[in-house]
Amino acid sequence: MRAVAADPATGTAQWAAAQTGAGLLVAVLAAPLGAIADLSGRKRSLLALFTAIMSLATIALWFVRPVVSDVSLALSLVAVATVAYELATVFYNAMLPDVASPARLGRVSGLGWSLGYGGGLSCLLICLVFLIGRHPPPFGLDPASAEPVRAAAVLAGVWIALFGWPVLVFVPDRGERRPWGQSLRNGLADLRRVMREAAADPALLRFLLARMIYTDGLTTLFVFGGIYAAGQFGMDARGTLLLGILLNVSAGVGAVGFAMIEDRIGAKPTVLIALTSLILFGAAMLATHDETVFWALAGGLGLFIGPAQSASRSLMARMAPAADRNVHFGLFALSGRVTGFVGPGALGIVTALTNSQRAGMSVILVLLVSGALLLLAVPVRPAPVTTR
Repeated sequence: MRAVAADPATGTAQWAAAQTGAGLLVAVLAAPLGAIADLSGRKRSLLALFTAIMSLATIALWFVRPVVSDVSLALSLVAVATVAYELATVFYNAMLPDVASPARLGRVSGLGWSLGYGGGLSCLLICLVFLIGRHPPPFGLDPASAEPVRAAAVLAGVWIALFGWPVLVFVPDRGERRPWGQSLRNGLADLRRVMREAAADPALLRFLLARMIYTDGLTTLFVFGGIYAAGQFGMDARGTLLLGILLNVSAGVGAVGFAMIEDRIGAKPTVLIALTSLILFGAAMLATHDETVFWALAGGLGLFIGPAQSASRSLMARMAPAADRNVHFGLFALSGRVTGFVGPGALGIVTALTNSQRAGMSVILVLLVSGALLLLAVPVRPAPVTTR
């Protein structure tokens, strides 16, 4: 984005606007498409469609040159890829009970999440070592035209397609297939019914509200963590990248570790343990002025990012009725996107008012604490799930 924006401030504003638009589109489409998938018996087809869109939009970033005139193309492609990713995860997450028995939901969810971290990290390292970090670049790529970076987008898009196909081949749709037109009409009617039932279900509402709040905290942490490290400890781009790698590695390790125990202690306790640990490590990171201590605390904090996300997914799988699972995961996606602007906005306001990055970052702790307190009040009941 820095290469195509007129200036950093304009680029930041344009990026925020594009991501806000993408978030609103996800909020509008996620639950209706989930309802249609429930009735059509075609969540695999919808997953394939949005995976293909995400892959193609990512590959098409090759055509974004480092010139200001290409900023609209860049923002449009990123927005399309973001929407496609979020909608694909609705159907992907809803497949969890199809591939795992109720007693193994937590383990499978955690292992899947950790493999996602591992795959993303592997792709990143390949890009760094073989494309961006090589001098001269391979294949005659021209650094002046940012072709090594553009080639990284092509690799990422191919990576998505390459590793997305196994689930499309080996995880069959369950339920009766119905015509698309009938599924659309009945799906929208079912969505209205599920929305009414959700409004009358205090446990589900509290969970979705709690997840919305603590996910805002996690999202804000991802967006501003590197900025905070650069501002407080003078980290350059390489240091910020290494911090991102550390967090991804530790998050993957944490997801694997908690996957082994979540089914024994429960999804809700796992999320609460993860959130409590994130709060404690985050507070310590804000308090320290020692860079070495900061790095050590960052590694500890990362261990609990994966479990907070993967256990939230398995908790939703346990709460969602089997017949309406996709639409419930549509609501789950909605809860993760609809207020995504709140955390960054509040952080910006507090930082501006106090002229302190540390004070601004404390907004993240407030969101995590608020979400954890709401989750405490959620009574968890087992929902009927499809077993293999």
